[in-house]
Amino acid sequence: MNRSADPVDIRNWRRRPDGITTSGRLEPGDPARLAAIGVRHVINLALDDHPEALANECELLAKHDIGYTHIPVPFDAPNKEHIGALARVLSEVEGPVHVHCIMNYRVTAFLYALDRDAGVPEAEARARMARVWDPLSSDEPAAQPWKALLSGET
Repeated sequence: MNRSADPVDIRNWRRRPDGITTSGRLEPGDPARLAAIGVRHVINLALDDHPEALANECELLAKHDIGYTHIPVPFDAPNKEHIGALARVLSEVEGPVHVHCIMNYRVTAFLYALDRDAGVPEAEARARMARVWDPLSSDEPAAQPWKALLSGET
């Protein structure tokens, strides 16, 4: 994957040490940009009916020979099954892989959980997540379902 061409202007763009790239919402020109850096599969965790969701995302990606998986995660009701679905897709698809939602909050929280399951030290996993969002340290009402999920309360 070509790092020098990373589309860093995509909302909350990140490249993880394992090569997975993540971001917030995609815009109509982004599938071509992802293809240009070698992305072979996109996983979308956002809901289709979100006002900032990219319409016809699957078709736009297919035009660039990029595979697509949609795992819709309600922001107010994430659960362990969603994390498991992401883990399964990541293990099954051919990379490089890009995972996104609207703000990159769902993605970073789920990858934090997967990092912890894989034995990544807490401080390192937490730092990766906190570069975008840290629901474990937030008192915002919207973060509470995420805090409960990530701390094992649900």
